[in-house]
Amino acid sequence: MIRFRPLLKQSKNIELVNISFRIMLSGLMKRVFDIAVALIGLILLSPFFVFIAILIKQDSPGPVFYWGPRFGLRGVIFKMLKFRTMYETPKSYQGLRVTSKEDDRITPLGAWLRDTKLNELPQLWNVLIGEMSLVGPRPEDPSIARTWPAKIASEILSVRPGVTSPASVLYRDEESMLQAGEVMRKYLHELSPDKMRLDQLYVRYRSFWLDLDVMLWTALLLMPKIRSYSPPEQMLFVGPVTRLIQRYVIWFIWDFLIVFCSIVFTGAFVRIFGPLNIGWLMAVKMALGCSLLYSATGLLLNTNRINWAKASSWESGRLWMSWFVATIILVGYHFYSGITSLRFYGVILGASILSFFGILIIRYRGQLISGLLSWVLTHRLNASVIRERVLIVGSGRTAENIAWLMGHPTYSEKFQIAGFIDDDPFSQGMKIYGSKVIGSVKDIQKIIQCHDIGLIILADNQMALNKYREFRDTANFSPARIVVAPDIFGSLSGLDGVTVNNEAEDNLNNFQCQHCLARYAQQKIQE
Repeated sequence: MIRFRPLLKQSKNIELVNISFRIMLSGLMKRVFDIAVALIGLILLSPFFVFIAILIKQDSPGPVFYWGPRFGLRGVIFKMLKFRTMYETPKSYQGLRVTSKEDDRITPLGAWLRDTKLNELPQLWNVLIGEMSLVGPRPEDPSIARTWPAKIASEILSVRPGVTSPASVLYRDEESMLQAGEVMRKYLHELSPDKMRLDQLYVRYRSFWLDLDVMLWTALLLMPKIRSYSPPEQMLFVGPVTRLIQRYVIWFIWDFLIVFCSIVFTGAFVRIFGPLNIGWLMAVKMALGCSLLYSATGLLLNTNRINWAKASSWESGRLWMSWFVATIILVGYHFYSGITSLRFYGVILGASILSFFGILIIRYRGQLISGLLSWVLTHRLNASVIRERVLIVGSGRTAENIAWLMGHPTYSEKFQIAGFIDDDPFSQGMKIYGSKVIGSVKDIQKIIQCHDIGLIILADNQMALNKYREFRDTANFSPARIVVAPDIFGSLSGLDGVTVNNEAEDNLNNFQCQHCLARYAQQKIQE
């Protein structure tokens, strides 16, 4: 038997490069945005800073600013800048690193600054010099950060800490949640774990639009009238800005570009057969009108709530309806405007048809690219690379799904379907799900040798029950391994009250246990 050799993950390498490029581009955009906002903010707020500095000096003796040590990017300690809110006494520096509402170290003015979060504004300086970002996990005191689990700390400290964060929004009244006498206990055992969880979620799902959402929530929830509102957690990570951009703006831009290109192409084609003067301005107006109509009708049909990267093919019917309605409205509008040129209507209809296919391709581009990549890799691998050959026992719905999985780029580089096994005589030699039925159950041992089979997948639960004795001794099929595919469809059918024969079920469970033991023994032998 030819052993399976590790393959070069071409598709995965391309995907990793794309992800790395997106992360790098997002990081560059984030840093440029941070610098711009921090610089503008410091300039505009400088008179206000002077005013607060005067108030602090009048409130209590001591410096205007407080430089607190914090863990930053990759665990580097930096000095975070704040307006001083405590009395300048040894007690303020030697006390707890977490404060409550009743903390007697806080000055009267400091309490107001903390309540309005104005004491955090000087951190724009930390943002400007690159120690912090506008949005990111809130930097923690080193004495507390050192108590974090190493894996969690590594993830949270992999990005710059922020002036605000999703955790800061949810726990904006943190000091009110802490009671004197049990401040550290409640913070370390209740608040800190949940804040770490939220910080981890931010690191995993961070994006420019998420940052804008967090800044919007931060600004809104500081307003007295809506301060008591607590947004749902999911609204923090997929907030108004993210939804507006991803569900409406991006698709509107794509639709506009597609319609505009379609009008230009169709207009150029029609001009071959006669004079036609639409003009660039008219083309832009038509593209804007069509895009707005697509968006409006799509809004009514809820196309904006479809994740097109994972959409089923029948969802394209909504796109068809949206296109049809928009085209009828557009033609009717120009007809009642007094335009009678047939060439003009030819451009509208031609551009509309091209636009529909363009919009369809853009929505389903992920699935189309994945399918094309799978087809290319499969044909290249068939010709140049040795993959483990798979024999699928069964021809039902489970077998169909296994065949679909084997065609996915993730598995097509590792496995190649040699054929199907089906006892139905009418199926012998026929092609199903892209491969031939090459024999029945009694032919499996011969097929293993002839077709160099490395893996047998039992994808027919009923056949596995009926042929239990034949499959029980997995050593008979050596060197091929046997894997039992879960009977998902059978399990779903059982939900309507259909019972399964207990003896057959016990036999199958016994067989699966023996199968697992056989695989375990084989792995030990290989080790």
